[in-house]
Amino acid sequence: MYDTSNDSKLLLDTVQKFMNDEIYPHEDRVDKLGYVPDEIGKQIEEKSKEVGLFAANLPEKYGGGGLDYSSMMVVEREYGKTSHALHSWIARPTEILLACNENQMKEYLYPCVKGDKRELFALTEPDAGSDIMSMKSNAKKDGADWILNGSKHFISGPCMPDFAIVFAATGEDETPRGKRKRITAFLVDVGIPGFDIQEGTKCISYRGYKNYQLSFNDVRLSDDKILGSEGNGLSLSGKWLSMGRIWVGATCCGKAERILDLALDWAAQRKQFGKPIGTFQATGFKLADMKMNLRAADLLVKDAVDRALSGKMTDEDAAIVKIFCSEMLNKVADDTVQIFGGMGLMEEMPIERLWRDSRLERIWDGTSEIQRHIVTRSMLRPLGA
Repeated sequence: MYDTSNDSKLLLDTVQKFMNDEIYPHEDRVDKLGYVPDEIGKQIEEKSKEVGLFAANLPEKYGGGGLDYSSMMVVEREYGKTSHALHSWIARPTEILLACNENQMKEYLYPCVKGDKRELFALTEPDAGSDIMSMKSNAKKDGADWILNGSKHFISGPCMPDFAIVFAATGEDETPRGKRKRITAFLVDVGIPGFDIQEGTKCISYRGYKNYQLSFNDVRLSDDKILGSEGNGLSLSGKWLSMGRIWVGATCCGKAERILDLALDWAAQRKQFGKPIGTFQATGFKLADMKMNLRAADLLVKDAVDRALSGKMTDEDAAIVKIFCSEMLNKVADDTVQIFGGMGLMEEMPIERLWRDSRLERIWDGTSEIQRHIVTRSMLRPLGA
């Protein structure tokens, strides 16, 4: 766990109490139902507003909680101990909305901070997951407006949104490496003509956390629906994706700690051949490896956050955190199933759910393979390769 000041300790206590009171009691029910009942989601939302956790990531001048990256690191680590289906109701509106102009802030940012609106971050497509430049969604000029066509999938969120931040190609630029699509972010309201949104397929990880399929058929958008400026979409998404990967790392650490605690308790209580199984080297060494790798992961997250606070964090830093923490978590989860034996896969125990949930972390927000590509590219490009 990260070293905490008195203020951070108070924040941690607040988050842990909230989790104990408002989140953990609903885990089993939501996992079995496969969805979060509206009354539970709304209760989490309202209670999080009362304790100051709702929109805690956004600056106070916009109505948010004003927590810096160091504080959000503590918060996200605790949220990682439960399901996204539940903790996502404690909204952390995407920081990309800070790029809104004054009118857009009134229509989008402020309502999100208050909980009156929910957004989706719509980047991934059926043929363009990790390869953003393969994006087929496009917007073409038609007089003073833009006409948007295309589709998005695996766009996740806790509930049906009010609008989506949609990334689409609006042209091409010449670069030293050849032509490159110019990507623009648009604010697209749910319900406007040509925009269809449906719930997507069910996922065995984080049951109840929804993913949506979006399609755009000649959706007409005015210039004032552009977020930031035309062609600035990749820059906007890059900052969000990089910090998003750090938060994935933090949540992985939190979940790994919860799983390790369960493994440790089981290894101390479960007896075979007259002794606790944790005293056998085959089990004890697994526990030791879990603790070592969790500590290393925590330090990587903290290092990346420190770099972000000083404005020095790179895509490579974020990729390293995402790889190491997600793969650490999966190893901890898998070894814990092994320590529990057959009981680790029984629905009566929480291990099988945490194991299922852990698996997604190596895929979303950029697979381990694409993260390794980012690291490799950052190493080779300075050498001209």
